[in-house]
Amino acid sequence: MVHDHYETLRIDVDARGVATVILNRPDKHNSLNAALISNLADAAAALAEDKAVRIVVLTGAGKSFCAGGDFNWFASNVQKSRAERVAQSATLARLLRRLDTLPKPLIGRINGPAYGGGVGLISVCDYAIGAEGARFGLTEVRLGLLPANISPYVLARIGEAASRETMLSGALFDTARAERIGLLTEVVAPDALDEAVERVVQAHLQAAPGAVADTKRLIAYVASHGLEDSMIYTADRLADAWETEEGIEGINSFLNKDTPSWRVS
Repeated sequence: MVHDHYETLRIDVDARGVATVILNRPDKHNSLNAALISNLADAAAALAEDKAVRIVVLTGAGKSFCAGGDFNWFASNVQKSRAERVAQSATLARLLRRLDTLPKPLIGRINGPAYGGGVGLISVCDYAIGAEGARFGLTEVRLGLLPANISPYVLARIGEAASRETMLSGALFDTARAERIGLLTEVVAPDALDEAVERVVQAHLQAAPGAVADTKRLIAYVASHGLEDSMIYTADRLADAWETEEGIEGINSFLNKDTPSWRVS
């Protein structure tokens, strides 16, 4: 089971297996420092292994989702050796990779502004709902830095053209543009955010957990391989799925007009 023992996070898991992970540095606009990166990476690993957890919702405490890198963390890294800076930078890369490959749906509850690394966190969500009025920005170049670790996920999310538009100036943009370029899946009024998240959670609770995990791996494989390799891979995976307990139960439930055991209303 996941335990809420983190310095910079709050984690609530309900009876349905929905884990809400709250970035909990509201006085710092939930900016990323070494502790938050470490805590979130550890929590992601624990959530991935916890069979009682089916869905993860990621959000921020207070008015912001995540303001990117903490300036004190940036300053401390300047004083380190190159090897130490590379190692520190890699911790963020590993966190994003862990969240991106989480074998469960990751739903972003984007309650407020997100900059830099915060946009990276949105980019690894499977579904991101933003509150109207939030602002976003890939602001690294305005600090003389690069959106380096987050770039694979941001480009995969919004594409090369939109990445050039947003990364090269570092200018802020609103929720309408964030939705238009694909950073956000949908935008709702702030007071409708929880209702929208619950609607998406309910939809995901109808899906078989094992099939969801396998489908996330399927998407990652097909996105990074050519057609010939993908044809072989997908034929094998579907054959495997027909032999799983979930696959057998799902087919039989459909034929018998029953409800499979994983569906939660």
